[in-house]
Amino acid sequence: MLLRRSTDNCRNGLALLALGALLLAGCATGPGSTGSSRVGMPIERQDVPSKALTLYEQAVASMAAGDSVDAELRFQEFLLTYPDFPGAHINLAIIFADRGDDQAAEGSLTDALILDPEHPVALNQRGMLLRRQGKFLEAEAAYLKAVTASPDYALAHYNLGVLNDLYLQRLDAALQHYERYQEIAGEDNQVSKWIVDLTRRIGNAERTANVTE
Repeated sequence: MLLRRSTDNCRNGLALLALGALLLAGCATGPGSTGSSRVGMPIERQDVPSKALTLYEQAVASMAAGDSVDAELRFQEFLLTYPDFPGAHINLAIIFADRGDDQAAEGSLTDALILDPEHPVALNQRGMLLRRQGKFLEAEAAYLKAVTASPDYALAHYNLGVLNDLYLQRLDAALQHYERYQEIAGEDNQVSKWIVDLTRRIGNAERTANVTE
């Protein structure tokens, strides 16, 4: 029986880009150790008044608490004065995607990628959006851009593993990305089970191919 993989369980952790994305241009951190920073031009803290930082933190807190309406209003208020921070646009995209408003989500991701075309979190979120729309090859392209921009961005490798495993049926590629995810993020019991399952399936396919030759 094929074990079910999901990218959605990582979305909420990724949503909380918080001050890492705010204070470092292009910096993106995933949940726990599953994300990594892409070095960008640092923005000095004094460039963002404490009131704006507080507003952003409040938006993140509302998002974590599941109050998407309050979070949306706070991110939008923040962006009225500070429109050049990709993290706020990305968090709005996640809010819209969770509501099923793909058009608004894509608009916010486009805003983030205009500011930073190689922002790995924005590219990863675009991949997730495209995957949910059934645009698997376009999703793959977005994920690959994310890991090109940030090779140690574990969540994009995770999503590439899921995409290749469940949707594209590229077992070798799926195994490669799951293993890379584990190298970066550390041991994950569920992913370890998927790796064992994939290794078995690949071995079975190779034995079948040898028999039919």
